Amino acid sequence: MSETLPTTRTTAVGPDRPELRQAIQEIVDSGFAGMQLRVHDERGHWAGSAGVRKLGEAAKPPTDGHFRIGSITKTFTATLVLRLVAEGRIGLDTPADAYLPEFRLDRRITVRMLLQHTSGLFSFTGEIYEDGTIVAGGVAGVGKEWMDNQFRTYRPEELVRMALSKPARFEPGTDWSYSNTNYVLVRLLIEKATDRSYAEEMRRLVLGPLGLTGTVVPGASPEIPEPHAHGYYGYEDAGRWKVADTTRFNPSWISAAGDMISTSQDLHTFFSALMSGKLLPAPLLAEMRTPHPKMGYGLGVFVEETVGGGTIFQHNGGFWGWAALMYSTPDGSKTLTGSLTSGEAELDWPALAGAFEKVKQRLVKEVFGD
Repeated sequence: MSETLPTTRTTAVGPDRPELRQAIQEIVDSGFAGMQLRVHDERGHWAGSAGVRKLGEAAKPPTDGHFRIGSITKTFTATLVLRLVAEGRIGLDTPADAYLPEFRLDRRITVRMLLQHTSGLFSFTGEIYEDGTIVAGGVAGVGKEWMDNQFRTYRPEELVRMALSKPARFEPGTDWSYSNTNYVLVRLLIEKATDRSYAEEMRRLVLGPLGLTGTVVPGASPEIPEPHAHGYYGYEDAGRWKVADTTRFNPSWISAAGDMISTSQDLHTFFSALMSGKLLPAPLLAEMRTPHPKMGYGLGVFVEETVGGGTIFQHNGGFWGWAALMYSTPDGSKTLTGSLTSGEAELDWPALAGAFEKVKQRLVKEVFGD
C-alpha cells in the first residue's frame, strides 16, 4: 500500500510570491513528496517549500536543506576544468588520450568534446537509440537489482571500462549525445593533470573561493548532511510493489557526472558567480556558453532561448528519488534553484514526469518571463 501524503501548505521567507507558492504546491499535489525553491531577482530573495520532509511526518522540507543535485554536478565539473585551463594545466583542445593513455581513447577525442558530449562514447548508464533500442550499461539497472547495489562502491576507472566495452555511438565530433562516461573521464583527467584528487581540486578552485560550505563532493560516502528531506524510489519485487528510502545511497555509481550534494543557496551563489564572470576569464566563459546546435549544450551548461527571445542558462539533475533545478540569466542577476523529492509508493512515472515538466515551465516563465 502506498503512504498517503498529508494535506500541506507552503512555507516561505522573503517578499510574498503567491505565484511561486502556488506553483510549488501544484508540484507536490501532482504526486511529489516535497519541494524547496529559491529565487533571487529584482524583487529580492524568496525561498519556500511545500509538501513533507519525510513520508509519514508532517514537517515540511527545510528551505535550507541539502539535496543530491544529480547532473548539475556536470556544471561544477566543467567549471573546474575551465579553471584549470586558465591555469595552463589542461588544454581544452588537447586529446584526452594525452592525459589518460591507459584507456587508449580515440586520439580525435578532445577535452572539449568530453565537456560538450560530442565524443561519441557510450554511456555506462545505458543508451536509448533513435529507433527506440535500449542498450543496458554496466552499472546495475533498475528495480530490485538497483536496490541490491545501493551501497556498492564503483571505481571511476571501472565505469569507464564498462563504457569502452561497447561500440561508440558516432565518430568523435560528428554528432551530440549525452553520455555520463564523458564526465567520469574528465574527473580522471583532472586528477592526472593536477596530481590531486577531484574533490581537493573542486574545493581549491570552486567551493573554497565561493564559500560554498553546504556543497559536498561525497566520493563513495552514502551520507548527506543535515538538514535534508528524504527521497524515495518505487519498484517491483517478486510481484509486490515496494518503496525504498534513497536518502542514503552510495553515489560512486555516477561519480563526477552526478554525485554532488548542495543547497539551493549554494547553487544560487555558484551559478550567479559563474554567469557574472567571477569564476572564469571572459573568453573561457564564452566558450562554455557556446551551444552545440543539436541540443543547445555548451560546456557543462544548457543554453535555452525563451519564447520572448531572451536567453537563460540552466542545468537540471536527477538522482533516484531526487531532482534539482538551476537556472540563471546571462549576467547572473536572476536565478532559480531548488530540489524536489518523489514519495508515493505507487508512482505513475509518465504522469509524474509530465506534471513536473509542465510546472517547471511555469516556474521558469514566472521568474524569467516569456
